[in-house]
Amino acid sequence: MDTATDATGTSEHAATGSVVLTGARVVTDDGVLEPGSVQFCQGRITQVNAGPAGPAAPGVEVVDLGGGWLVPGFIDLHCHGGGGAAFTDTDPDRLAQAVAAHRQRGTTNTMASLVSRPVDELVEEVSALVDLVTDGLFTGIHLEGPFISAARCGAHDPSVLRPPDPASLRKLLDAGRGAIRMVTLAPELDGAVDAVAQLVDAGVIVALGHTDATAAQVVPAIDAGATVATHLFNGMRPLHHREPGPIGALLDDERVTIELICDLVHLHPTVVHLAARHAGADRTVLVTDAMAAAGVGDGVYQVGQLRVTVTDGVPTLDGGSALAASTLTLDAALRNVVGRCGFSVPRAVAALSGRPAALLGRTGELGTITVGAVADLVALDEDLHVTRVLKQGVPV
Repeated sequence: MDTATDATGTSEHAATGSVVLTGARVVTDDGVLEPGSVQFCQGRITQVNAGPAGPAAPGVEVVDLGGGWLVPGFIDLHCHGGGGAAFTDTDPDRLAQAVAAHRQRGTTNTMASLVSRPVDELVEEVSALVDLVTDGLFTGIHLEGPFISAARCGAHDPSVLRPPDPASLRKLLDAGRGAIRMVTLAPELDGAVDAVAQLVDAGVIVALGHTDATAAQVVPAIDAGATVATHLFNGMRPLHHREPGPIGALLDDERVTIELICDLVHLHPTVVHLAARHAGADRTVLVTDAMAAAGVGDGVYQVGQLRVTVTDGVPTLDGGSALAASTLTLDAALRNVVGRCGFSVPRAVAALSGRPAALLGRTGELGTITVGAVADLVALDEDLHVTRVLKQGVPV
């Protein structure tokens, strides 16, 4: 069938008709098809087959990827912006610009992370994002603070940090109207364990991070329902052989999924390898913690109310050497963990796609190449660079 093809090599036919992608290794939940073919129609995957695609049926477009890999779209559970814009921006065009910077690099679903601000200001920021979650620009909202430790605040304004209280949480949840999917807090703060229970009852994922807790202070929060470690190692009391602290408690608890920032700046490759090997594929998620500079370059930026300078791709708070978020994109994280941290491509894809989808309760719908799943797909060349991205079957 003759069909006009755009610069990505996938036609506008993808929006309405059936398309088959073939000629690449396809990473599925059950293994790698070498090669395989994937057919989708109206945004959903309709067939996944081993071997190259056969002759096209009437009305079906076949696109030969010419080698490389076909993997599920990446899901970033912890991201503050990109493309020169931050998710605290109230301009919808700027927010779309930030999301687009990551989509072009394979992240088909992005959680909008917000840094610590006074509760009333956070309510305003959340309210500005809710409709964009409903419309599908964002997968949800993540509040990274203000209920975190001043001793491990990183690029959060220490003057706005505070313990959680039921009324403040209720105000934020009401503003979110179901769009707040994750909240990071420090388990040692007064009222933190009760806050975990309140958030879990509201259907929110609770992450523990930016914490100076002892291991003994972490366990009650996990028992109350906390299930994620926010960027493990970073913004935490260090691991010590006599006091394992939050790192030891979170890494060793089978109920907890660990986030890792794999820009090879926040974490040494050996640390990534050790943590991921201990946690296993079912408990490891790769995140960017990216700021506005992701996909743009060096310069001076704002993270919340704090001034950040990016030099050689590394963002630091002005006046010091403290890291302030990252300029990472998930395609680079994929190359880093495969090239430097001992991951296979399927294992990396599980941490980029499958496990994040499971945390969001969307297994079988997102983060997978299986019949019935959303056709969020990323084609990669042999060096794991993105060659094309499809969001619900439509070229990005």
